[in-house]
Amino acid sequence: MAKLVVDVMGGDLAPQAPVQAVLDAAAKELHTEYILVGDEKKIRAVSHSFPVNVTIVHTTEQIDGTDEPVRAVRRKKNASLVIAAEMVAEGKADALLSAGNTGAIVAAGLLIIGRVPGILRPALAPVMPTFDGRGVLLLDAGATMDANEENLRQFAFMGSYYSEMILGTSRPRVGLLNVGTEAGKGNALTKATFPLLEKSNLHFVGNVEARDVLSGICDVLVCDGFAGNVVLKLAEGLGLGLASGIRSTLVSSFQTKLGALLVKPQLKHFFHRFEYSEYGGAPFLGVNGGCFKAHGSSNVRAWYVALGQAQAFVEKNLLGKLSEAFLNLEEV
Repeated sequence: MAKLVVDVMGGDLAPQAPVQAVLDAAAKELHTEYILVGDEKKIRAVSHSFPVNVTIVHTTEQIDGTDEPVRAVRRKKNASLVIAAEMVAEGKADALLSAGNTGAIVAAGLLIIGRVPGILRPALAPVMPTFDGRGVLLLDAGATMDANEENLRQFAFMGSYYSEMILGTSRPRVGLLNVGTEAGKGNALTKATFPLLEKSNLHFVGNVEARDVLSGICDVLVCDGFAGNVVLKLAEGLGLGLASGIRSTLVSSFQTKLGALLVKPQLKHFFHRFEYSEYGGAPFLGVNGGCFKAHGSSNVRAWYVALGQAQAFVEKNLLGKLSEAFLNLEEV
């Protein structure tokens, strides 16, 4: 039985969205236990009844988006995120989910849950939408700003494993983010990483330029946290801008409104590919327990998808398999 602990105090739509998502999931996943950490009064205001597989751990303290992450995790001992992380560290829960302060989630993962033996630096791994609808797993998206080549090699392995086991990708294609596709291109980090990935047993497809990422050229994109965070936020801004521009154009005249009616089903399907709620949460891979960061604006659907990902993470024993693999890292 999977035990998932949810910090319901973080995120723009907290606690309503995470609580409702848990209630929806609990009604279908009767053998999964859900633990809600947060203000009990606000939690119970969402629903009059809770099933037997949902429990509440009360606290009114929370970590805000303006808090300095490490300091908040160390000082706010009764914060919902801290309590949730401690439950994972103590084995009382298998995985935590939060839509709160990203830096605090990373800090809680490192300081409270700890790393998988053999993993040098964990990585935040969100799925970025692509034009072909497959999505690409990006890591690192901001947890390790100054990475070395061995960090990137481990990121590639963890990303490939997660993509195959949880996302269902057969033999994931791994790409290295770079300024050119040639093997000799890039800075000292990418030049040192390329041969490590090339001689690995991963399906390495070489260097990938940023302009090709959204075309679906690879399933796993590896880079340091600084570059990854820039790419992620640029893609988010591009998606929002394109959607806004297309919608405003389609209502600019009678002719375009008429045309919009004709292509409405196709447009709906197209925009659905880039809907963040369908991609769930970003796993924090490399910590010694399940840890998922949901989008700050996660609605009920996004939370529901994230809960499903966390459940799969636990039931498929991804953590155990990763831990076992990294005990013999030289064979990877």
